[in-house]
Amino acid sequence: MTAHGAVLGIDVGGTSVKVRLVADDGRVLEEQRVPTPRDDAEATALAEVVAALGQRARTAARQHGTDLGAIGLVVPGVVDEDAGRSVLSVNLGWRDVPVRARVTEALRAAGVGAVPLAFGHDVRAGALAEVHAAAPAADPAAALGSGTVAFVPVGTGLASALVVDGRVVPGGGWAGEIGQVRIRDGAHAGLRVEEVASAGAVARRSGAPSAHDAMLRVVADDPVARRAWDDCVEVLADSLAWLTAVAGCHTLIVGGGLAQSGPLLFDPLRSALVDRLTGVRVPDLVGARHGDAAGAIGAVLLARQQLIDPVRVGSVRTGSLPNVTVTA
Repeated sequence: MTAHGAVLGIDVGGTSVKVRLVADDGRVLEEQRVPTPRDDAEATALAEVVAALGQRARTAARQHGTDLGAIGLVVPGVVDEDAGRSVLSVNLGWRDVPVRARVTEALRAAGVGAVPLAFGHDVRAGALAEVHAAAPAADPAAALGSGTVAFVPVGTGLASALVVDGRVVPGGGWAGEIGQVRIRDGAHAGLRVEEVASAGAVARRSGAPSAHDAMLRVVADDPVARRAWDDCVEVLADSLAWLTAVAGCHTLIVGGGLAQSGPLLFDPLRSALVDRLTGVRVPDLVGARHGDAAGAIGAVLLARQQLIDPVRVGSVRTGSLPNVTVTA
């Protein structure tokens, strides 16, 4: 048996739960996605899903000659990590839900209660993954260890997290919830930012089943999809420009499902930022190295930190996770 055992990272998204079981040496032992439970306002169904995943992970870990050492669970929305609660998650229908306690109870009932649970915010966990990701020296995002960096996943919703001098800034309640700001003027007045500038919004406003399908329609010059895409870029650029001006970001790391479209998103978004940041340093705009797996990898890191130093979970600084290898 290894000293600490394998760790399980679970990232709860608006449509799917991403799961990654990782050994002590960083090897991914198992990876899967399961649907996020719907109509689950009290997170009871999610708790059962996590418990089942914990049981499966323990069995898989033992088959590899180790055991399950810890579980990291990250969730979207406004998260009070210290209290273990989801304050608000619009996409999941949660409001003031004691997610950590509910999951802990389900793990105990499933016979996995002895495995410690680290609880966190999906976007801050994704930022943690990007901080600890190995990168070539030529990669502009390799300078994450100093200055201010913003991680912005454009997925089902939209949020952000700041990394300052290698440390992920704690949430403090509503910090980073840029998608919840209401647009006051123009064609989208009355809508929240993420109702226009997110992968979910692009799919919905394009009439497509997914953001990927919407992207294909854009490439095929579908006028409805093109309008939704352009609107997303404009509204997202507004948010990123303000984020840059206020926080002084030297790098913006854009992740989530929409970032996988590559130049189709990044080229017009970069131009829109240049147009808005007159007299302000334009940050490097790069794609997340881990794509939409960043949250799950961050959850793995939180779980590992739970074993190394439980007191510091959620406020990890670059270099403070010895012997942890991050694999894509």
